Amino acid sequence: MGTHNKERRDFVKKSSLGILGLALAPSFIGKMGPHNRLRTAHIGVGAMGGEDLKAIASHELVDVMALCDVDANNLAAAKKMHPNAKVYSDYRVMLKELENDIDAVIVSTPDHTHAPASIMAMNMNKPVYCQKPLTHHVSEARAMKKLAADKNLVTQMGIQVHSFYDYKLATLLIQSGIIGKVHTVHAWSPKNWGDDGSAPEGSDPIPDTLDWNLWLGTSAERPYKKDVYHPGNWRKLMDFGCGTLGDMGVHIFDTPYNALELDVPRTIKNECRNPTGFGFPENNVVTYEFPGTKHTAESLKWVWYDGPGAPQKHKDLELPKSMGKMSETSKDQNKEKTVQEKMSLETKTTSAGVLPEQGAMFVGEKGRLLLPHFMELPKKIVDGKYVDISPEIAEVEKANNMGKPIRNYASEGPKHYHQFVEACLGRGECTAPFSYASRLTETILLGVIAGRFPNKTLHWDNTTAKFAEEEANQYLEAPYRKF
Repeated sequence: MGTHNKERRDFVKKSSLGILGLALAPSFIGKMGPHNRLRTAHIGVGAMGGEDLKAIASHELVDVMALCDVDANNLAAAKKMHPNAKVYSDYRVMLKELENDIDAVIVSTPDHTHAPASIMAMNMNKPVYCQKPLTHHVSEARAMKKLAADKNLVTQMGIQVHSFYDYKLATLLIQSGIIGKVHTVHAWSPKNWGDDGSAPEGSDPIPDTLDWNLWLGTSAERPYKKDVYHPGNWRKLMDFGCGTLGDMGVHIFDTPYNALELDVPRTIKNECRNPTGFGFPENNVVTYEFPGTKHTAESLKWVWYDGPGAPQKHKDLELPKSMGKMSETSKDQNKEKTVQEKMSLETKTTSAGVLPEQGAMFVGEKGRLLLPHFMELPKKIVDGKYVDISPEIAEVEKANNMGKPIRNYASEGPKHYHQFVEACLGRGECTAPFSYASRLTETILLGVIAGRFPNKTLHWDNTTAKFAEEEANQYLEAPYRKF
């Protein structure tokens, strides 16, 4: 275990120093493929990785050069879409062989491989688009932030809704002071990426189509068990995923976190069952306390609820029994029925007195702002009644050239990906770069770690990146296995 820890620390240290090259200009002009096209390599092409591949490849200036997946079935399906792309099962081999033939790397693996794959690509001076959450460990998030900055790399975390109209609108409304200084945020999702059972016993035959060693990657070796880890249940497990908080939490945290211009929290407390060392708790209530910003009170309280039955009842979450007068934009919104579910989320139009299944509530000195997840307008509540905010919406739309909302995931989903492509080509900037994504991910991961110490308040030092509670610091990183 000691040797593994040293190897991991050395890897992160070298990565954060950026030892393999000097910083490049953000546009990478002159490094692109023929005719200033972007040549991409994709690590992980099944499930969400397949969606990432489709979205990136839909940009007219992208050439998909390479595909990598540890599952031969995923690789075969992707190869059918891109017959000219080279295929690999080991991302390390792919990056080394194609270093001079690719311009950018897309990482869409399970969480535990995000940092190892991204850091290797960034050390080769490649822009990286990495799925959320950015990393599996806090130390990795800080290392990736530093590496991206040192090398001046174009980066983007995969939180597609960050680029959607309703989230941008809510951010601008909050920053305009529509409910005054915010003192509390509630956010919730009833999804259950937890497992209250025990670790499986025994082993099953490894499918011929799966390279189990490469799937495990840097994580500790263990026997393969059918339907436990691959293809989908890894999100529930402490060694590979980050639970519901690391899945839906990143999406739902994003807008309040961005709007309020938060950094990382001072304290974290997770009310959940005792840890088993295997799966995440199926229900979590995580309470954060953040330092204040210009958009908040002196400090900000943030409560996250997840799992079956979430959120818990709270006076801040009580909704008016009547919708009252609705803005014209809201009326138009209720006619929209074209949203395509591509993210395994249920989207339901908010009804009077009924909370949206997933969402966030800002609580400020001049009322509350409800932000359903996703593709619904935010709604203001004052003294137990909905308030028409169409004048404020119109003002924000005009001032920021927003246009009108398009609620069609098929057309809106690729925007976040195309933003990355355009930034790589020197035509703009990313709105979820690792400088931002690392802080948001760190916040998420601190809540995950708090789940190992149920009902105990942990105190976080942003400067030293350590807990005051020494026993919690062991979970800021993990040993990297040689594979």
